[in-house]
Amino acid sequence: MQKNSNKHVITGRTRIFGIIADPILQVKTPEEMNALMAACGEDRVLIPMHVTEAQLENAVGGFRSIQNLDGFIVTVPHKTAIVALCDSLSPAAQMVGAVNVVRRDADGHLHGDILDGVGFVAGLRSSGIEPRGMSVYLCGAGGAAQAISFALGEAGVSHITIANRTHAKAEELINRLAAEFPQLSLAIGSPDPSGHELVVNATSMGLRDSDDYPCDVSLLGADQVVAEIIMQPERTRLLEAASAKGCRIHLGRPMLRCQIKLMAEAMGVESQRPLQTGGGE
Repeated sequence: MQKNSNKHVITGRTRIFGIIADPILQVKTPEEMNALMAACGEDRVLIPMHVTEAQLENAVGGFRSIQNLDGFIVTVPHKTAIVALCDSLSPAAQMVGAVNVVRRDADGHLHGDILDGVGFVAGLRSSGIEPRGMSVYLCGAGGAAQAISFALGEAGVSHITIANRTHAKAEELINRLAAEFPQLSLAIGSPDPSGHELVVNATSMGLRDSDDYPCDVSLLGADQVVAEIIMQPERTRLLEAASAKGCRIHLGRPMLRCQIKLMAEAMGVESQRPLQTGGGE
């Protein structure tokens, strides 16, 4: 990798990765991924790309033709829609029905994988929170929530309550979880998160200052852990309210840090750098 004053010099030989989202300003992956590339001596760079839902299919079609693009990361709101635009999927992505990282092969073939769930569980454990045996209240039933719910099932939680604005979507996810984890206790939830040891916001609610809470925060208790997947703002309104109630809070950044190396490897980067962990509260 060429360097000038300790900075990566981008040339015509530099390989490219992207991250697509709508909105894009909140993403933290570029700084984390580019730090990893620099540490590994890789002449590669990851750049943010603002792609709306209406533009997604055209954008992905264009990605197939970019010869120096090795892959891209997918985040809100594209994780579910991108599935139909991939040529192949990992078993995890097939099971969850969502993708958050895509490898582009030399012939333009796109292979999708999902790392949200394993990254979230690894982030919890890096902060000393062991999910095994826990009762979980999960806000959301979209792509991230699906990946996290399956990973929590694999981690050995005792119960998951799915709280989602669309009842049918929550029921569909519960049916899929029941088929995969027949011993797991499952329920469709109301806005009331009480009675659960771990409360997880797996929605995009909290990205904007105007967003409502994903659950009834007045019913949170000091014996609960409240976790976010949102990274910007670092302390969402949910986490601020939970902290005020005496809850232990877990930020969104550890989930990203535990995914970065996995994402790089999924897109073909051979990294020996250990996973970065920590950062919860």
